[in-house]
Amino acid sequence: MRFKILAIYGVVISSLFCPLANSAGLPDIIDRIRPGVVAVGTVMPLRRPSAQFRGTGFAIGDGHLVISNHHVIPELIDLAKKETLAVFSGRGSQAKVHPARIVKTDPDHDLVILEISNGPLPALALAREEGIREGEAIAFTGFPIGMVLGLYPVTHRGIISAITPVVIPSNNSKSLTAKQIQRMRNRFAVYQLDGTAYPGNSGSPVYDALSGEVVGVLNSVFVKDTKETLLERPSGISYAIPVRYIHELLEAAERDSKK
Repeated sequence: MRFKILAIYGVVISSLFCPLANSAGLPDIIDRIRPGVVAVGTVMPLRRPSAQFRGTGFAIGDGHLVISNHHVIPELIDLAKKETLAVFSGRGSQAKVHPARIVKTDPDHDLVILEISNGPLPALALAREEGIREGEAIAFTGFPIGMVLGLYPVTHRGIISAITPVVIPSNNSKSLTAKQIQRMRNRFAVYQLDGTAYPGNSGSPVYDALSGEVVGVLNSVFVKDTKETLLERPSGISYAIPVRYIHELLEAAERDSKK
């Protein structure tokens, strides 16, 4: 299916100049952001529960595109059992299911663009990366422990504490993982956040706490012990993919649509 991503992209950029963007307080910004934050997962009719949550995402552009982490998307979809990729919007009992398809992936920067067939959803505005500095106040909204407590988005706030290489230094070569080695070959800077996040927050929009513009996508949490202890003893250190790579992925998808 061909569609005009740059036209959609233009809607995103133009929304940055909305007068309300710089005048609202954080509670008002959260009210504006929340409807465009979604859960990402799969649906299988005969499975109980039929919906399986895998992470968070958020709507952009004309509201039919959703950004999330590449690692949130399952490696295999069981088509024989009618499993489908899906996006879940709304809150609590008002939740809606949106069948989704993959438009474009960027495994190196852990990003994916999804397209939903029934919408639109309220879109979030993407910031330009120029001017984003360490120490700026941010917030992120998502589903930290999945849908265990229902589809209710949760917001955390913090600051951009560092702009740092994506590879976390290892004490010795024996402790290097395959993913760390791959990232050494594709080095780029990420935002280290002073803010508490959990695995379900993967794909959450990280936005400027003063304007609501999305500056990054939360993609990982520093785990001190095991994944099991993360919920009770979070490290408070999280990482986000800068917004520039969303822009680049949108442009790449537009080039693909013209081929």
